[in-house]
Amino acid sequence: MRVYLPATVRMLRQLVEERQLQPLSGTAFALTPALRESYTSGDTEELEYAAMREAARASLRLIAGESSEDEQAELRRAVVSADVEDAALRPDLDDAVVRLSGPVPWKKVAAVHMDAAEAEEAVRAAAAVIDAADLGDEDAELALGDAEDHELAWYAPQEVHFVLELM
Repeated sequence: MRVYLPATVRMLRQLVEERQLQPLSGTAFALTPALRESYTSGDTEELEYAAMREAARASLRLIAGESSEDEQAELRRAVVSADVEDAALRPDLDDAVVRLSGPVPWKKVAAVHMDAAEAEEAVRAAAAVIDAADLGDEDAELALGDAEDHELAWYAPQEVHFVLELM
């Protein structure tokens, strides 16, 4: 199953160094039967993109946590796409949520998706108000939308080290 793991730049650096990624609480996102049922139309590619967008939103939560601890946190959403066999469905949490039983090894990583530098201000603003957006604050929802308007760039696993070096 293709899963999408929310991450931060710090987590990507750890992935490159340790050759594995431990998702927070084992949480990832995927095209699950519940996600497929929640859409009236859409092919597999479109629905996988929806799961990846959910992971990108979860990345904002991780960024919010990091930036509250470290003002030098790198403010770019990141999502790691990987192919795993041990994903357990968690429709009780959300339609696209799955849980992984352990770390994802480097060899299972299919791609890394990350914001470009131009998105940093929008990501900073969205990370600061992500909880308010969940509670229906319209201004916060607009800030979240501004961040989500930035498409994540795609990188092959072998490119990630160089991309992080150039940041």
